[in-house]
Amino acid sequence: SRTRNLPEVTRRAEVLVVAVGKPHLVRKEWVRPGAIVVDVGVNRVEGKLLGDVHPEVAEVASALTPVPGGVGPMTVAMLMANTVKAALLRRNGASR
Repeated sequence: SRTRNLPEVTRRAEVLVVAVGKPHLVRKEWVRPGAIVVDVGVNRVEGKLLGDVHPEVAEVASALTPVPGGVGPMTVAMLMANTVKAALLRRNGASR
């Protein structure tokens, strides 16, 4: 991220969605106590998948999505649902 004073900005968030592409960038000091943190980042480091949020954030957040197994499965589920919806619309002759 190029945001100036990033820790200060993130500490103000009640819901923090992190998608930066830097493993374990966000630390617990950056997170407001009780915040909901959604880690969208997926980084492969030495054969392991790591998120953009350090696991220590779970100590202060009320909820933290895990990596792997957090938003990834939901992304796949929504992709499949939208693919089926598009196929049905196409089959039924829906206009673009």
